[in-house]
Amino acid sequence: MTGFFGRLWIESTIALSFLREGRMQSIMITVGVAVGVAVIIFITALVQGLQSNLIDNTLGTQAHIRLLPPDEVNLVLPPVAGTVQLLQEDKRPQRLRSINNWQQITATLDQLPLLTAVSPTVSGPAFVRRGEALASVALVGTDLERYQKIIPLEEYLVSGQLRVGADDVLIGSQLAKDLGVQVGNKLRLETGQQNSAVVNIAGIFELGVRELDARYVYLDLKQAQSLLGLPGGVTVIDLTVADIFEAENIAAQVGRLTSLQAESWIVTNVQLMNALSAQSLSTNMIIVFVAISVAFGIASVLSVSVVQRTREIGILRATGATRQQILRIFLIQGAVFGLLGSVVGSAASYALVWVFNTFGPGLFYIPISVKLVIVAMLLATLTGVLAAAIPSRRAAALDPVVAIRYV
Repeated sequence: MTGFFGRLWIESTIALSFLREGRMQSIMITVGVAVGVAVIIFITALVQGLQSNLIDNTLGTQAHIRLLPPDEVNLVLPPVAGTVQLLQEDKRPQRLRSINNWQQITATLDQLPLLTAVSPTVSGPAFVRRGEALASVALVGTDLERYQKIIPLEEYLVSGQLRVGADDVLIGSQLAKDLGVQVGNKLRLETGQQNSAVVNIAGIFELGVRELDARYVYLDLKQAQSLLGLPGGVTVIDLTVADIFEAENIAAQVGRLTSLQAESWIVTNVQLMNALSAQSLSTNMIIVFVAISVAFGIASVLSVSVVQRTREIGILRATGATRQQILRIFLIQGAVFGLLGSVVGSAASYALVWVFNTFGPGLFYIPISVKLVIVAMLLATLTGVLAAAIPSRRAAALDPVVAIRYV
């Protein structure tokens, strides 16, 4: 092993001396690699930051998985023997109804390690009235302690206190604006079950989604059950998971376990998932084309280097250097180009990201993970080695007698 490392040290020394002799070429290709690496890291980090921002904005206002009661179906009587039954069936309208045995289901889901939060809620349509003003709203009755783990309402509170119960409710900022109310004002809630209640506005939230801010009214679970005519019942069980991109698989598992309809955010946000997939595809294509450009640059420089150093290669062969040693000398040059360029490019990408985060539009923050930098550096180094393969094979194949005579 000592002999091998000794030979490798000599080969590395020769490779670096070749690079120093062609200093201008070495600097230019190193800058080219650095630009490529900086583009790869910056674009990848930019897309990751954008995707993270989109996901946070989307999932910040909804559960990862929703469990709903199974759809009601029409009961069809079996045909009488000896007759033919012609049936034209319309889908049965779905009424507001509770999940059966939701307490036991909630207790079971609490024990599943795949889930990070479980929150039973009751929701349904209603009208809110203030004087002559009337608005259609969605009542959401919650156990606030549990629901906070699904949607952190406290972070979205713009005025008042995070409090429901004892006729206290939370309403959206757009709804407050439409009705001309503020914290401490009274509202009348009316439902189709001929139930109504006068409630006090304890707080106003702003989720950042206009439709939700104009319709959602959060209240105590028991009060919502009474208003919606579902005493002791819940209509939805909201769930969150640790890995959001596994939500669809986990939803299928939970659906089979509970015999309920399980909807993941992936299914209900198809357009968002398509946009994320398109962004990832575009980023990968950019990385591939940049890597190809870097590889051609390194290969062209090393090809010229082989021609320029044909005589030196012949002398090395004549003094006992093997083809494998000549091969490794040029492979080492390719690796040095990739590694040195990736170091410079990583530093440049950090500078670009800092400029964007400091002086950019401020729409979202771009993080740079150490893993991304390491992967980019490995990719650049590997690209350098692969790009050096053809020139190095050509150098190793040179006949020493012909090479020495080369002028």
